[in-house]
Amino acid sequence: MVEVEFPGGVPAYLALTHKAVREILAGDNKTFLRDPRHWPALHDGSIPEDWPLRAIVQGGHLSTMDRGDHRRLRGLVGRAFTPARVQALEPRIQQIIDGLLDDVVAAGDGVDLVPTFTEALPMWVICELFGVPAEDRLRLRNWTGALLAHTTPPDVAFTTQNNLQAFLHELVERKQREPGDDLTSGLVQARDEGDRLTTDELVGVLWLMLVAGHETTVHLLGHAVVALAQNPDQLGLAKAEDRWADVVEETLRYRHSVMMTSFRFTAEDVTIAGVHIPKGSAVGVVYQASGVDPAEYGTSADQFDITREQAGRLGFGHGPRYCIGAPLARLESRLALASLYRRLPELSLAIDPDDIPYSPSFFTVGPMSLPVNLGIAKP
Repeated sequence: MVEVEFPGGVPAYLALTHKAVREILAGDNKTFLRDPRHWPALHDGSIPEDWPLRAIVQGGHLSTMDRGDHRRLRGLVGRAFTPARVQALEPRIQQIIDGLLDDVVAAGDGVDLVPTFTEALPMWVICELFGVPAEDRLRLRNWTGALLAHTTPPDVAFTTQNNLQAFLHELVERKQREPGDDLTSGLVQARDEGDRLTTDELVGVLWLMLVAGHETTVHLLGHAVVALAQNPDQLGLAKAEDRWADVVEETLRYRHSVMMTSFRFTAEDVTIAGVHIPKGSAVGVVYQASGVDPAEYGTSADQFDITREQAGRLGFGHGPRYCIGAPLARLESRLALASLYRRLPELSLAIDPDDIPYSPSFFTVGPMSLPVNLGIAKP
């Protein structure tokens, strides 16, 4: 654990080791809460009103709910977002992948894999799953980028958050009037002890599912492409033995898409990894650091190795907030990487890895551009 200061002079604690991260995740909904009302500094004038990260911290989404509210809403999502429903998506996801790869091949050498593939696929899948019209998907992607970037001015961040909330309210109201075969319609119709979810509750669920449901997979795919380009022996092994599921798991450990989770707040004084943290403090979990913790993964922690033991991983969290979208992210990523390298076995980066631009965010991180050469012989 380390004590840090965010821009604006905002103090917080960060968990960097595997052990500390696991201990904090296990304390969710008990010692560690997510509702920003439990962070006094946010409300007593200590933190400036124009602090850039307020729009995320005060987002009014599922991840800012605690205890009974969190369990109730998560249970409703879980009933709609079942593993069987996710598995049934495989043919459609494969169809989307194949279409995107057709466009990549048509674009030729120098094509940027981020907008054409690693970004397009998760965006398309999550929006189709939740019934977001095709014409709104680019807006949703742009809103996500603006909200998560620490370079976004505070007024723009709050306007973006308001626009996204208004869009989601309208989506819920439309699905109430005209339900379809999508998860938003399913959640609209879901009942909990005879009561319908309120519109605000639905919007809180959708905010997290739509934003986190594509952003992290976008960067997972980007990190995997870079890691495989830098480790050709691992790429060869994945091709030879069809070990794309292992590539996904190792990428999650080696270069996690989540730099830091949104803050948790201590419900009481607590000691983590020998560090005393007072009640009402903000705590962030740094997945990227914990994934390469030598105490957990040994002296080879900083090496990409798909043969590494998979037990005990925290890639999708641990405890009551374990990622509900994990089956979808795994399915999408495995299919995407297997298809990409089957279609383009000689794919290579057309940019020095040191020159790859990464997203400007404290929360999620990944390549913003990946120009590649396809390795297809010219006729």
